[in-house]
Formats: sequence, structure tokens, C-alpha cells
Amino acid sequence: MVDLLSAYADRPDPRSVAVVGNQPLAPDPARAKAVDDCDLVIRVNGFVIDEPDGPDITGRKVHTVVFNRAVRATRHVFRDYRSRLYLLVEPGRLHWEPEALPGWWPSDLGYVPVSNRDVVLPLSDALGLPTRTEPTWSTTGTLAAWIARTSFPEAQLVLTGFSFIDNPEQTSWEHAAGDSCIVGPEHQIAAEGRLLESWTRTGTTTLLR
Repeated sequence: MVDLLSAYADRPDPRSVAVVGNQPLAPDPARAKAVDDCDLVIRVNGFVIDEPDGPDITGRKVHTVVFNRAVRATRHVFRDYRSRLYLLVEPGRLHWEPEALPGWWPSDLGYVPVSNRDVVLPLSDALGLPTRTEPTWSTTGTLAAWIARTSFPEAQLVLTGFSFIDNPEQTSWEHAAGDSCIVGPEHQIAAEGRLLESWTRTGTTTLLR
């Protein structure tokens, strides 16, 4: 996976990686520039990007999309999909999630499944989640951040759009695309928030609110 991520990045040895969650954020040109200045930008599920004639919020760059089968696709998700890397996370396959793909996906979308053994379960161990025996696992956003951090441990990591870091008790959340949903019972977002926040104290991770 590291080689694939590197192949889609602006440079073969990314020194900076941004992971953009889907929290609604106010315009901030400095934040948008910080994201777009990164060598590798990873976005999640039904993301949005800044429009050319719109405000600067989280930038326009997308190298990799980390998503799941239940993605609520925005008009941005499959735009220019032939030039992006799509990583399909499927932790639910450990329990009840079917293999079927939505019929509206592009027929030639070359997605890459993310290994539950090599990625999902080590993250669950770090979070203290009993994913092997119970249907509980991290959000796709935290999986994306984990992929970035473990793939490029020496790179400067930029995180933005993760509402649960500041609001770990929320039971529902808004998305930048304008929709909302409950926080799935399979997620333990307080644990995820503690993990991501702990990275910001290492000197190699920056959280942009």
C-alpha cells in the first residue's frame, strides 16, 4: 500500500500528508493552503472539495480516497476517479457486511481493498476495541489517518475535519456535504479522538480546526 500511495502522491517520498475528514468547517484560506501544500492528500467517504469560485475551506487536492461501501457519494467523490487511488475499507466483513458493491459505482473503478488483518485490527488494538470478537471498529476517517501515519511515519501529518476530537460525546454528526447521520453503534469515537489527539503531541502531527 505504501508504494501505491507514493505513486499517486506529488513526490515518490511524501514528506507531508494531509487527511481531511468531513466535519463542516468555516472558510480559512490558511487551512486550505496547508492541505493543498501537502505531498499527499487523503479524503474520506462523501467528501467535498473547494470549488474554483467558492470559499477556501479544505483545499482542492485529492490523491487518495478512503471509503466504505455505504459511502454517500457527493459530486466530488468520483470526479477524475481515473487519476486517484481508491482504498476500500471493509471492517464489517469480519462480522456481517456483505461483499456486494453498489450498482451505481463506476464499472471501471479500480479500488484496492484495505487489509483487515494488516490495517484494521492493529488500529483496533491501538484503540482497545475487541474487533475480532465484537462488531466494533473505527470510523473510516480514523482508518485513513492510521493509514497515513503508519505508511509514512516520518512525514509531517496534517489532520483536519475530525469533529470527535473536540466533541467525543456526540451521538450524531453533520457532514461538509450538508447531510447528517447518527454515529454508528460500531464506533467508539471517544477512543479515536484520544488517539488522534495524542499524535499532536509528538511534533509530527498538526491538527487544523
